[in-house]
This record gives sequence, structure tokens and C-alpha cells, in this order.
Amino acid sequence: MATSRWTAADEAPQVSPRRRGPVLERAILDAALEQLSTVGWNALTMEGVAAGAQTGKAAVYRRWSSKEELVADALRAGFPHLDRADDHGSLREDLYQLCLRLREAMYSRSGFALRSVLYECDAASAERFHGLVLRRLVEPAQRLFREAVRRGMERGEVRADATADVIFDVIPGLMMFRAKVRGSEWPDEAVAEMIDHVMVPLLRAGTV
Repeated sequence: MATSRWTAADEAPQVSPRRRGPVLERAILDAALEQLSTVGWNALTMEGVAAGAQTGKAAVYRRWSSKEELVADALRAGFPHLDRADDHGSLREDLYQLCLRLREAMYSRSGFALRSVLYECDAASAERFHGLVLRRLVEPAQRLFREAVRRGMERGEVRADATADVIFDVIPGLMMFRAKVRGSEWPDEAVAEMIDHVMVPLLRAGTV
């Protein structure tokens, strides 16, 4: 009869290496984003985040005293950076490529998480996160669109008076409206349609 070689170690649970400092914080922030993008703001709990990060609740509370603080840091850490507007040789292509990047940000895990916060949290909390939206999404996007339009002016593609602030609200406004109200995920052809039928005619040199 075969001799059993079972030892207590065979039944011992596999324990992940102890994480500290930035490694643990990154795991907690990732778990918070995952919770937001799947269960939403209302169902997110500090306990659930701790479980997702495979750590104890105390480790979360030592770093963040509230759900609002944790979520704000998670969004800051996870949101894509809109930091450059590459020159693609024409106004149309510059705007099109910028829109694809904005769409990527909106439909990233952080983008879904941010929408769950804005749609679900109370007015007082929403005010805090609206500021984050402005700083990390709206203002950078507008700055890059301005840069693309400035290059278009230098090429002679854009009329000289196309500088009103409202012009730079058009693309983010349309994209957010379609995403929130109509549920559109903005396929490439819809982005191209917006650029070709709205933005280029709006900005074209020689129009009034």
C-alpha cells in the first residue's frame, strides 16, 4: 500500500507576500477603481475595497479616512493624462485624433468610475468630484483643442476669430451628452462625423 506523504503544509493556505508602501497603496487604489466601475458609488465600501486589494480594512483606513478621500485619490491616480496634442498635418486629423484620445479616457476604467461617482453621489460629494473632472478631463481637453486650432490658424485652415470659449466646449459637450443621454460609445465613424460635419465647418477659414 502506498505511503502517504501528506504534511500540514499541504493544507496551509497560500498567503501572498506582505505588501507595503506604494505597492499596497497602488493595489488599494486599483481595487477602488474596480469597485466603482463594476458596483458603482453607492455599493462601494471600504471593506469591499480592502477585500479586492487582498488586505485588511485597517490598512485602508490608515491611509484614507473616508470613501470620498479614497475615491478622489483613485481617480487622480488612474485617469489618463491628456498632456499633448500631436501634429498630424491637418486640422481635421488633429481634431479626430484628439477625440479618439478623449473617448479612450471617457471609456477607460477610470472614466467609468468617474461617471458612476457623478451620477450616483449626493450633491455635496458631487461638487468635490466636479472639480476633479474639470482639472483632469475638461480643462486639459480644452487646452489641447486650442492648441490644434492654433496650428490650424497657422496653416490657414481656421478663421482668425475662432477663439470664443464656447467653441472649445462643443466637442466635450457633445461627447458627454451622447455618452450620458443617448448611451453612445462613440464608434470611429461617429467621431469622424462630428469632426467633418460640425467642427471643421464651424472653424473653417472664410466662414462667418
